[in-house]
Amino acid sequence: MSTHSHIHEMKVYGEIKLYAGTGSPELAEKIASYLNTPICKHEMIEFPNENLFIKLNQSVRGQDVYVIQQTASPVHRNLMELLITIQTLRLDSAARITAVVPYLAYGRSDKKDQPRVPITGRLVADMIEVAGADRYMTLDPHAGQIQGFFSIPGDVLTASHMIIGHINTSIRSKMKNPVVVATDLGFAKKARNYAADMDMPVAFVEKRRSDNDAKAEALTLIGDVKDCDVLIVDDEVDTGGSIAQAVNVVKQNGALDVYLAFVHPILSRDAAEKLASLPIKHIITTDTVPIPEEKMKYLKDHITILSVAELLGEVIRRAHEGRSVGEMFNE
Repeated sequence: MSTHSHIHEMKVYGEIKLYAGTGSPELAEKIASYLNTPICKHEMIEFPNENLFIKLNQSVRGQDVYVIQQTASPVHRNLMELLITIQTLRLDSAARITAVVPYLAYGRSDKKDQPRVPITGRLVADMIEVAGADRYMTLDPHAGQIQGFFSIPGDVLTASHMIIGHINTSIRSKMKNPVVVATDLGFAKKARNYAADMDMPVAFVEKRRSDNDAKAEALTLIGDVKDCDVLIVDDEVDTGGSIAQAVNVVKQNGALDVYLAFVHPILSRDAAEKLASLPIKHIITTDTVPIPEEKMKYLKDHITILSVAELLGEVIRRAHEGRSVGEMFNE
């Protein structure tokens, strides 16, 4: 018996059907092309009262459906679109629905770290389940415990292997005494993993927040970067404040060239402009969130955007065929 027919027997969910929200059309197209599967057409109308309406152009009854939608800006529009699409598919009797959310909103609201506050990350997980998702996929959530907010199974992936691979092949040889630096102690463990995988020492910026303001004040550097090229790593860059502080701190401590690697380019407000004005040699990020042209113009000569399309496409294929995802990372 050939392996092909064996795999075919395992497909209890019909065919792969890909649906794309408006959040990341280019990424969805790349995933579709990797899987050699077209994106299914659906109508999405926004009424004058801002309510969204979705209608599928074909039946998904009995099919294995994947909805690709990131939930960065416009966050609430993207999130509602994801939820309504999932519910539409559920009501049309899809056999299985997987929410493929390259970037998951509210990932920072993961605990009550002060009185009288929500845990919105948990609420978002509940909403995705209630809408009708059977599974979810996401990349590099801000905190690992987000996985525990979902009762449905998920593939929580990381783009770090891809970023490390790129640095090792394209940048490593140009770096003098390279050191990995975490922008804050919250990212210390992951920064240490980056450092271990690239066989580099690690240092940490220690910063203390004074209040709820997004602005934080960086204070000290734990570790040594004098006469070293530095690779600053983080999971996402939002306003660019932490990065600006980290760059200043390592420069004050005698760092040479500074490189920056992060997964999610949120780049709120004037973050792109801010990054462009910093003494950064090069930026490495991914396409989990599209960078609009008006922000890209500040960065275009200094940025490499690695695509997560093959990673997500391969995980979708393995999920569909009932094969291990861990094997991809020798896990």
